[in-house]
Amino acid sequence: MLIEGLYSVVDFEHEDLSVLATIKLNAAHDVFKGHFPGNPVMPGVCMIQIIKELAEKATSKSLFLSVATNVKFMAIINPEKNDLIQLQLNFSEEGDILKVKNTTTFDDTLALKLSAKFKVLETVQ
Repeated sequence: MLIEGLYSVVDFEHEDLSVLATIKLNAAHDVFKGHFPGNPVMPGVCMIQIIKELAEKATSKSLFLSVATNVKFMAIINPEKNDLIQLQLNFSEEGDILKVKNTTTFDDTLALKLSAKFKVLETVQ
C-alpha cells in the first residue's frame, strides 16, 4: 500500500477477469487534512492508486499505469459521509498490458469511471 492507513479492504471478491471490492476510507488520515481542511474530499490520484493496488492484488502482478484513456469523476467522495466505497474492476490482457475498466460507487451514487492500461512489470510470487 503506497499510502499506508488511507483505506482498508472490507470485502474482495475475485472471479476470473473481474473484482468487486469494498473498501473503508480512514477519514482521520492526514491526506484529508490538506484535501480540503474542514471539507475532506478523496483525491482522484488516490482513487487511481487504489484501483492499481486492487488490480495488483487480483492479478499477483506489479503494475505501472501507462495510459488512462477515460477518467470521469462523477461525484465527490467525502470520507466523513461515505466511508464505504465499492469498486468494480474488469480486466483484459494483451501481452504485457493489463486493461482495466473501473466503476466506483458509494450507496447508489456513481463516483468514478476509469479505463486504463497498466504495463505488467513482473509477476509477484
